[in-house]
Amino acid sequence: MRKKIILTCMLAAGTIVNGYSQRQLVEYVSTLQGTNSSWDLSYGNVYPTIALPFPVHSWSPQTGKNGDGWKYTYKATTIRGFQQVHQCSPWMGDYGVFSLMPVSGKLKVNEEERAVQFSHDNEIARPSYYKVKFDNNIITEIAPTERSAHLKFSFPKGADAYLILDGYTKFSYVKILPEEGKIEGYVTNGTFIPKNFKNHFVIQFDQPFRGYGTWGEEGKRIHERAMEGSGQKSGAYLQFKPGVKVQAKVSSSYISIEQARLNMRQELGGHKNFEQTKLAADQAWNSLLGRVEVEGGSEEDKATFYSCLFRANLFSHKFYDLKEDGTPYYFSPYDDKIHDGYMYTDNGFWDTFRAQFPLTNILHPTMQGRYMQSLLDAQQQYGFFPTWSNPGMSGVMIGNHAISLLADAWAKGVRNFDPHKTLEAYYHEATNKGPWGGSSGREGHQFWFSLGYIPYKEVSESGAKSLEYAYNDWCAYYLAKATGNKFYEDVFARQMFNYKNVYDSSVGFVRGRDKNGKWVPKDFDPVEWGDPFTEGNPWQWSWSVFHDIDGLIKLMGGRQKFNAKLDSLFTAPNTVKYGSYGREIHEMKEMVIQGLGQYAHGNEPVQHAAYLYNYSGQPWKSQRQLRTIMRKIYNATPNGFPGDEDQGETSSWYVLSAMGLYAVCPGTDQYVIGSPMFKKITITLENGKQFVIKANNNSEQNVYIQSAKLNNKVHNRNWITYADIADGGVLEFDMSAVPNKERGTGMDAVPYSVSLQP
Repeated sequence: MRKKIILTCMLAAGTIVNGYSQRQLVEYVSTLQGTNSSWDLSYGNVYPTIALPFPVHSWSPQTGKNGDGWKYTYKATTIRGFQQVHQCSPWMGDYGVFSLMPVSGKLKVNEEERAVQFSHDNEIARPSYYKVKFDNNIITEIAPTERSAHLKFSFPKGADAYLILDGYTKFSYVKILPEEGKIEGYVTNGTFIPKNFKNHFVIQFDQPFRGYGTWGEEGKRIHERAMEGSGQKSGAYLQFKPGVKVQAKVSSSYISIEQARLNMRQELGGHKNFEQTKLAADQAWNSLLGRVEVEGGSEEDKATFYSCLFRANLFSHKFYDLKEDGTPYYFSPYDDKIHDGYMYTDNGFWDTFRAQFPLTNILHPTMQGRYMQSLLDAQQQYGFFPTWSNPGMSGVMIGNHAISLLADAWAKGVRNFDPHKTLEAYYHEATNKGPWGGSSGREGHQFWFSLGYIPYKEVSESGAKSLEYAYNDWCAYYLAKATGNKFYEDVFARQMFNYKNVYDSSVGFVRGRDKNGKWVPKDFDPVEWGDPFTEGNPWQWSWSVFHDIDGLIKLMGGRQKFNAKLDSLFTAPNTVKYGSYGREIHEMKEMVIQGLGQYAHGNEPVQHAAYLYNYSGQPWKSQRQLRTIMRKIYNATPNGFPGDEDQGETSSWYVLSAMGLYAVCPGTDQYVIGSPMFKKITITLENGKQFVIKANNNSEQNVYIQSAKLNNKVHNRNWITYADIADGGVLEFDMSAVPNKERGTGMDAVPYSVSLQP
């Protein structure tokens, strides 16, 4: 009995047990995955995030200069600070940033002068715990909570010990309270922020200050013993006795300094020391990671899976605090006011509607419901839905994908929001242009409703936008139909087939079309990147008809021609023409490196393509191709991603695909079947039920599904429903090295396409 109790406790804490060896799941996670990136080549474009799941604030070591989107790069040899971070992409920049940096010997506040050498051999990088020992023997350790963090700095004996606070790139204010062992203040940096935005912070130390002061002008001005300071690119410093170990509790709030103090009491008040904070963070991650337990596969496979599962559970960030009575409220980045309720941010929906949100619908439906209501609240506060919030509206990228999130949540049973208000808001979105970029409202909406496509050169990226808008309008149509709203069902039914208007059957690809209906440019080449497409070429964009793959099959001339074209996507020479970009962008280089033909997995428009054989009678090709992609371009190393990680999208693709599932068409309740990576995966749902995916005889060679059962009944369809997962049960596959070319080939096995519906 005692052994059984111990085993149960270890599993509940997220521990894999193998004989007498034990390994906590959080120890499989490498936050260095994807950090060997740069402006011209991305293996993830991420930093080693120290955070709890979906936090308000995260932390990261900083190797890059203040303001550099690449805040940590694996090839760097020095660290200049430890930042509180919120950045969802290096292309977007960060906001609300400040940093702490230990300095030994002479006082150095300037970020270049204070930078210290380090080695990765002396670095531990996990989500719940970061540690680095510098070459000068200073040790820094960090453990996170949602709105706070616990840091520990161990200084060598014999040299003066300083801690530098850096207010980053814009105006900051700091007040030093020596008698309380505390610093308070705020920073204001950021691009997509309202005028009254402040990140208020409180830092409580457990050691007395020997000295202190403020500094400005990037360190050109130092004011010894000053207890208060402010300005652009300014900060403060503290001096401690030599050889000291200093613990610092840090809490922040976008609402007020009083709320920052409350956050510290609520999240760190019960932690007497650093170890207690670290243990709590370990438990939080082990609990979450343990909800998707994998069995079989190598240790490297498990490291890849759990590192990706970690990344898939970071964004969107919470953007709310909790009052003393536990109720949520927030400072809105959309109208500059305080509101009751939940708010989320730091997400580009053009990326994440495809996999990250469909995965979240499985693991976190309660949070998803709060999120969907927050989208409607943001729309009321700003006038348009968020598209890429960072933390406020930016309008970056294309499409109106908030409707995808809302329609997908409704289809999967998350229904705590008003669908009719959603449709009204989306109608406004689709018939107006907002004040920001291409995804704020609908760029070219007049052409969309008159011509049935977005014309080339009248609006940039016209071909891509035509495809995105057709899918978005289908989402509204499907939501309207599901909720009995005949008016909006009829409105959006007229546009959801508009993707056909940018498909040129004479060349077999989607392409640009001018306002007079002529195909342009005349010298068409499907390997040419850029306008009329976004970060891709016709080879990649021709498959972006998520809601009507059967209609696309017919456009391409039927199943045989469709399959031949899809085969060619993965085998065509990976030639690149720069097109309207005029130079090589990192997505082009990544496609060539991956060596999968014109399939460019590092960018989102084509990430669903390998699943499309499920619609065209050859599902075994999806099974083979998906396992090849997972094996070839994902791992847990600093080179671990095939391009930008994009707020959990690329990692979520891997997590779902490793499960053997993928939401090809978010907005339906279906997950299309691929080829699971592990012999067994047990998903523990929020409702306590378990959905188990078994893959008998699974191996690196046995990638093909010979037969399948769902809850012990023969399952020949190439998809399962969200309800199949949420209700709990067992999906069981028999795997083989030889494809079964009979299973899943009939029309009754084909996943959803709107043109196949009555």
